[in-house]
Amino acid sequence: MNLELKQRQFNSAMELYTGKAIYQWTGVLVSTINVSLQIYLLYQSTHFPIDAAWRLAAVVAAFLLSDLVNGMVHMFMDNNDRYDSIFGPFIANFHMHHRTPMYKRNPLFVVYFNETGSKIWLVGYLVVLSILVGSIEMNPVLVHILIYFGILSSVAEVSHYLCHTSTSPIVMFLARIGLLLPKRHHAVHHMSDNRSYAFLNGFTDPLINLIAMKLCQGYKSRTDLHFAKYCGKGSDNR
Repeated sequence: MNLELKQRQFNSAMELYTGKAIYQWTGVLVSTINVSLQIYLLYQSTHFPIDAAWRLAAVVAAFLLSDLVNGMVHMFMDNNDRYDSIFGPFIANFHMHHRTPMYKRNPLFVVYFNETGSKIWLVGYLVVLSILVGSIEMNPVLVHILIYFGILSSVAEVSHYLCHTSTSPIVMFLARIGLLLPKRHHAVHHMSDNRSYAFLNGFTDPLINLIAMKLCQGYKSRTDLHFAKYCGKGSDNR
C-alpha cells in the first residue's frame, strides 16, 4: 500500500479520534463495562469454592493465558493499518504508543480504569462469561481461570505502565521474579521489530515471536511510518 496514502488515512483517523468526543466517551464506557463485569465476576467466583492449591493453579494458568492472549492482540493491533474502517480512529490512536511510549503519571487505579477502555474485545468476553457463569454448570477451577483471565487482562495494562514509568524497588523486584514486565525484556519490542509483544510479564513471548514471524511483516517498516507526518496529540493517557 502506498505510504503517502496510509499517512493521510492515519492523520484523518487521528483527527476523528481527537476531534470527536464520541471516541473519548467510548473509552470511558468500555472501561465502565469491563470493570463492572470484572467486579461482578469476582463476586460470582465465591459461588465456585476451590481449595488453595487449585486457586494457585488457576492464577498461574490465567497469568500465562493473559500474557499470551493480550500479547497476540498487541501483535494484531501493531500490524493493523485499517485506518479507514469503523475502528480506524482507535487503531491509529493505539499506534501512538510507539511514537509516545511514556504515560502521564496517574494512580494505579486510574491507570487500570483508563487503559481498560482500550480493550473493546474484553467487553464481549466478559459479557459472554457472565452469562455462562450464571446459567450453566461449569467446572469450578475453569470458572476461576476464566474470571482471573478477564481481570489479569487489565492488570497487564498496569504492568506495561509500570514498565515504562516506575523505578520503584518493589516494582523492579516483582519484575525480576516474573510477576510484572521487566524493562529490559520489553525494551526489545521498542528497539527491534516484530518481537516481544507480551506485556503482563512476557513469559509467552517465545511462542508469540514464532507466531509473529509466520504471520506479520513487522511494524517498524510499516505502521510506525504511518504516523511520521502526524503533528497532533495522541491519547490523553500519554
